[in-house]
Amino acid sequence: MAEYFRHRASSGGRTKEEGIADEEVRERILKAVEARAAARTAEYGSEVMRYVEKAILLQTLDHHWREHIVDLDHLRQYVGLRGYGQRDPLNEYKSDAFELFQTLLAKLRAEVVRQLMHVQISTGPSHLWSRRPCRMQATHINPLTGENEVEQADFGLTCASGPQQSQDLGQGQRNAPCPCGSGRKYKHCHGALA
Repeated sequence: MAEYFRHRASSGGRTKEEGIADEEVRERILKAVEARAAARTAEYGSEVMRYVEKAILLQTLDHHWREHIVDLDHLRQYVGLRGYGQRDPLNEYKSDAFELFQTLLAKLRAEVVRQLMHVQISTGPSHLWSRRPCRMQATHINPLTGENEVEQADFGLTCASGPQQSQDLGQGQRNAPCPCGSGRKYKHCHGALA
């Protein structure tokens, strides 16, 4: 329990209380958790803490749920062998799946509490957002030629306003480059309008 509260239990003060009841220990732990939660709520505000709690809960639930689905898949493959032992595989699967779900809930509770006790919240400007974002490039690889069609295309003002009418450009061959200069095939550019 000392791990959850980030403090080391001093051996001098605890040895005097050897006859302490389990219920009193639970009450002390609950008071410490509530005090820490109240201090964090006062420090960061209730809106920030609710957002952090939701984010941690959803992230942890997503992670453990994916593991649970994999465990159920493994169980489904394994439980078929129990039919050889004269046991009903469906009932075996139901009971084992229920146990796995109960284990999932227990792990979820423990993990969420552990993360909430250890989370470090920074409200200042993040150093990750202070950098300029990387410039992104669009790519489209033609599966027939293997060439990057976006790199070859000229995204000037000619096609920025959309393709011109095909009667202005004349009739071209379908697989030839479009006469507008976009670099695309006629059938994909102005031929699509015809």
